[in-house]
Amino acid sequence: MEVEKSPPSLREWDELDLVPLSALQHYSYCPRQYGLIYLEQVWDENIYTMKGRWAHERADEEADKLREDVQILTALPVGSDLYGLVGKCDVVELHNGIPYPVEYKHGRLKSSIHDELQLCGQALCLEEMFGVPVVRGVVYHISSKHRREVEFTPELRRQVWEVAEEIRELNASGVLPQAVYDARCTDCSLQESCMPEVTDGHLSQDWADWSEAKRALAVDGS
Repeated sequence: MEVEKSPPSLREWDELDLVPLSALQHYSYCPRQYGLIYLEQVWDENIYTMKGRWAHERADEEADKLREDVQILTALPVGSDLYGLVGKCDVVELHNGIPYPVEYKHGRLKSSIHDELQLCGQALCLEEMFGVPVVRGVVYHISSKHRREVEFTPELRRQVWEVAEEIRELNASGVLPQAVYDARCTDCSLQESCMPEVTDGHLSQDWADWSEAKRALAVDGS
């Protein structure tokens, strides 16, 4: 049976142990994707990453359309000493002084635990910074112009902590997770660098074996 991670506690974090909010989304979606980006510094563009960047650039423009009685903070740097998180919020709406994080995503309405973990991580940071409970936030889907409200339940908060701890463990090991070739790979911009169709279960976890993977791919395609 899997042992639950110890609950978070205030501490002095080493800079290398601070987990970026965006890493919560990347790691929960695919640990290997996280490893390629954050351990190996690999980043490739595709239509989805370009749309994602465009979504963040649209945050200021879309925020201007909100009600005048709501104070808007954009590109707000945040951090948590309790959870060891650091990053930036696209948009934070202040409703009578209570922060309400809004994460902008391209595409139409769809539920995603990966986006919810990232949003909840923002809320945990905002709670410490503002000294008030942050119980809900929104994922804004630009294509459908739909605001999907997310409640920050105890379970979701626990998942944020557990994912952050797994990320720190992975960082400490420095070992790139093995590939898993499945439906997630189709839209991933790192598919060419990862080569999951070759590396899934066929190579060691060391990214240094990428040259062997390329040779194998060339043989299979001949």
